[in-house]
Amino acid sequence: MEDSLKINEGQIVAFIDIGTNSIRLLMIQYNHDSYRVITQQKETVRLGEGEFSANEYLQPDAIDRAVLVCSKFGELARSYAAEAIIAVATSATRDAENQAELIHRLRQGAGIEVNVISGREEARLIYLGISSGVNLNNQNAFFIDIGGGSTEVIVGNQMEYLHLDSLKLGAIRLAALFPAGDDGPVTPARYASLQRHIRLIAVRTIQKIREYSVTLAFGSSGTIENLAEIACRMFNKRKLQRNDYLDYGQLKQVIGYLCSLPLEDRRKVPGINPDRADIIIAGAAIIEIFMHDLGLERLYVSERSLRDGLLVDYLYRNEDGKNPGTNSLRERSVIQLGKACGFDEFHARKVAELALELYDSAAVMRLHSFEAWERELLEYAALLHDIGAFLSYSNHQMHTFYLICNADLLGFNQTEIMIIATTAFFHRKTVPRKKHPEFSDLEKPIQKIVLLLSAILRLAETLDRSHTGLITHARFLSHEDNLILEIAAAQDCQLELWGLKNHQKAIEEL
Repeated sequence: MEDSLKINEGQIVAFIDIGTNSIRLLMIQYNHDSYRVITQQKETVRLGEGEFSANEYLQPDAIDRAVLVCSKFGELARSYAAEAIIAVATSATRDAENQAELIHRLRQGAGIEVNVISGREEARLIYLGISSGVNLNNQNAFFIDIGGGSTEVIVGNQMEYLHLDSLKLGAIRLAALFPAGDDGPVTPARYASLQRHIRLIAVRTIQKIREYSVTLAFGSSGTIENLAEIACRMFNKRKLQRNDYLDYGQLKQVIGYLCSLPLEDRRKVPGINPDRADIIIAGAAIIEIFMHDLGLERLYVSERSLRDGLLVDYLYRNEDGKNPGTNSLRERSVIQLGKACGFDEFHARKVAELALELYDSAAVMRLHSFEAWERELLEYAALLHDIGAFLSYSNHQMHTFYLICNADLLGFNQTEIMIIATTAFFHRKTVPRKKHPEFSDLEKPIQKIVLLLSAILRLAETLDRSHTGLITHARFLSHEDNLILEIAAAQDCQLELWGLKNHQKAIEEL
């Protein structure tokens, strides 16, 4: 009875972060202008175990562990009648050759739809999570999160991020690349090799961060919390407390001490999580390099992380039904890519405008039942449909597809990026068919979306074939059981009309 009363007070939303080392759950009750945390859970699953030394394949046992934990988290969320379960997967899943197998198992075995996010999107969410819980007082801050498979670094202030990066440096990844060979102490030579590898990967990122005036530094993740806990026990003779920081000098001493111990003795160090004993030195080396090379004496420990960023992002998106800041992030990311590729912005915006008019009128005619989400992705596909011409006009739709897929668009999950890229791919020449891997590799529900959006985009692009904006409006109408395409033009548009004849079949298929 008590739980029923709680559920009726507001919307229940669950956030799941499927990381390389751990899976985390955050469940909240949302009441439009406020929220309260119902529960936070964390389970170590080592999803990336064996992946980075086995051709980047998730191992069967690791997949089984992830599905089991996600099933339990999903059951817990559903027991509270959660209206939404928002799940994202990061480095281990992102880099895995058998990523699709995990996503399928989670869907079938745990009843959870998982979005695989890019490294820069992961960094953005981490920034949202940490920055929303601290007062930066108009200062620029450095943020770092060390995961099992990657390290995300950010420079930002209270209002916005200034730099985002994701590096293939994680505690599990490095432990696999530099195996101890036995369970003995870590030799100075092995630790030095580890440091050289980290610097090789991080050198350009560190150079870029030095360009900013950074006065504060925050660290998030189990590795950083654990190292700070060990330092507190070792030097302050107490447990880690809120607002504590990791001192660079103390960190070096902690690392020296941990390296001197065999694995079994390392597990017994006061404050350490025994499950991290085999990977903590690799994570510590990453922190030491960044603190040393950026001249950071203190790294404040944050309990907030990516899952908190998911919450903040969700609240932004749902504030008054729509948050301009979040939407502008997605659009800004799209426009930035377009400009980087020298796109014809006037033409791109005209095609997007016409495509949305066609989409809306088709909805009125009940030619489709898609909603605002698909409409937004159509707009972005229209804005980016020609960017491949930056590389070569010949078959530029193929280059467009590649650029969108690999641009790390911020604010989008992998499914959204694939819809945008595939819709743009089919804006010219061929229509989507099973013989095209770009289309056949998509799941059936996504194929249906792409079929409609690409057909509309093809028409909209044709309606501005001359790139001069002659056609000002376009919509679908019905007349005596016939579908009519009505257009309004500022002047003669013969080139566009000729092009429409080639798309009569596409109109009929709608």
